Amino acid sequence: MIIENNIRRFEAELAGTGARLVVVTKTHPVEKLREAYEAGARIFGENRPQEMAAKQPELPADVEWHLIGHLQTNKVKLLAPFVHTVQSIDSLRLLQELDKHAARHNRVINGLLQFYIAREEAKSGLSWEEAEELLSSEAYRQLKNVRLTGVMGVATFTEDENQLRAEFGQLRGYFQELKSRYFAQEPHFSEVSMGMSGDYRLALAEGSTLIRVGSAIFGSRG
Repeated sequence: MIIENNIRRFEAELAGTGARLVVVTKTHPVEKLREAYEAGARIFGENRPQEMAAKQPELPADVEWHLIGHLQTNKVKLLAPFVHTVQSIDSLRLLQELDKHAARHNRVINGLLQFYIAREEAKSGLSWEEAEELLSSEAYRQLKNVRLTGVMGVATFTEDENQLRAEFGQLRGYFQELKSRYFAQEPHFSEVSMGMSGDYRLALAEGSTLIRVGSAIFGSRG
């Protein structure tokens, strides 16, 4: 009941914003995922490919699976048959690997470019210059079975709201610049994934379209 109530609260809060809820299910058992599904959740975010691949057959087919953690190229084959979106695209090599495996399954996989926006060395992602180099390359233009649909970023773990707003605003700015330069004719390039349990309201105010929430739905992992 707690999970259901939390999901309904988030859905009510997102109503009218145009943003959607990604329920972060990492480390939680399938029973809890089913409870979230029964409450109406349809987008599930996992950090580890192996965990996602194990859970996917246990859930209904209309779940939209998002990989939100770092993805090594040698793990792509685990997800290629079913993953909807890889939110953590940080290299051309990863895009090429996704494209290759998606083609084998005759499907298209969506991806978000992950940008480094935090002031923490532990966080990963592309710089603006790296993203430009990737999108300008002939190798990128050859891809047929992977489609970029937006950007993602992880903000600094801090209570400084001004810093968080600045980081979220930076990511939103990157999205707008990419949209005008590279994706002006592609309506599917529309996602800005930012904001988690502790900072999602600030992210929504800065234009997030996907918030990634785990602990505020399931409770903290004991």
